[in-house]
Amino acid sequence: MHSLIDLQMIVCPDLLDTMQKRYRILHTIHLLQPIGRRSLAEQINMKERVVRNELDFLTQQGLLNVSPKGVLLTNHGKEIMIALRPYLERMNRFDVLEEKVKQILNLDHVIITPGDSDQDEWVKFDLGRRAYDFLKKQLKPSDTIAVTGGSSMAAVAEMMQPSTNGTNCFFVPARGGLGERVENQANTICAQMAKKMNGEYRLLYVPDPLSEETYQSIIQEPGVKEVLQMIKEADIVMHGIGDACTMAKRRKTPEHVLDKLIKGKAVSEAFGYYFDRDGRVVYKVRTVGMQLEDLSNIQTVIAVAGGKSKAEAIHSFFKQGRSNVLITDEGAAKMLIKGSSL
Repeated sequence: MHSLIDLQMIVCPDLLDTMQKRYRILHTIHLLQPIGRRSLAEQINMKERVVRNELDFLTQQGLLNVSPKGVLLTNHGKEIMIALRPYLERMNRFDVLEEKVKQILNLDHVIITPGDSDQDEWVKFDLGRRAYDFLKKQLKPSDTIAVTGGSSMAAVAEMMQPSTNGTNCFFVPARGGLGERVENQANTICAQMAKKMNGEYRLLYVPDPLSEETYQSIIQEPGVKEVLQMIKEADIVMHGIGDACTMAKRRKTPEHVLDKLIKGKAVSEAFGYYFDRDGRVVYKVRTVGMQLEDLSNIQTVIAVAGGKSKAEAIHSFFKQGRSNVLITDEGAAKMLIKGSSL
């Protein structure tokens, strides 16, 4: 027996196309509001004339408000968007995608958002929203959450809101990371998350990387020792996964280390570790904070990474089995499935 969705896809595909287009407009406005018409057209790669017509229609339906600052969703618009989400995801068979990726990577949970964050900036913000929604369900009062740096984690922080689940929660940076762009540093993201969730935080002002002598000296400092203990005893860890060469160049890695990464065929990076396609460690940056072995003692480890270009890095990192949750996008998921079938 065909479901209603299946029948609509057969008999009224044009209706479903229109619904998807309007959902995408509502969804993008929700993530980036207030947003101007031209910016919205650029974000969703649609002609401005088409966007103008759609905005006029959605405004007439009471789903949007137009202000001098840009377009915003009304409360009714948000309700409609939320109600449409599972319907459209079912139509796109995201449940099937999630199950396939879960099996390929041997994970407890996989959540996939539409689109490809390599192509559309709004997709990364949606990854952040999905990660926050998942975190909210896991949180218990007084939990400690360790977070890494990076643009994916910055998107999670951007999408956070106060929650009663996060009462008295502590946020700590998973590792030192001074030297990266300030907005993507773990300390900055940690403080933003705590502020959004009305929680507390501790910071770790440590450069990355360190010489062995400096490392041994720093970890003896009382303030550093206190934060390190909190990191090791974290209830939840949230982290990104980077492309090895991209991350190494961004951190101004010395040439001799770059050569080692190239010779070792490193494809992914997380927590200062560089991994090859089989999940073997090619190189480790001497850094203060969470070590790979610490993840084995933490019940919920959430990786947030998307984009078609990240598929190989995601597969590589999960080969060593340290995280059990993946929040990703359609672009990365389809490439992961394609790669596993080759």
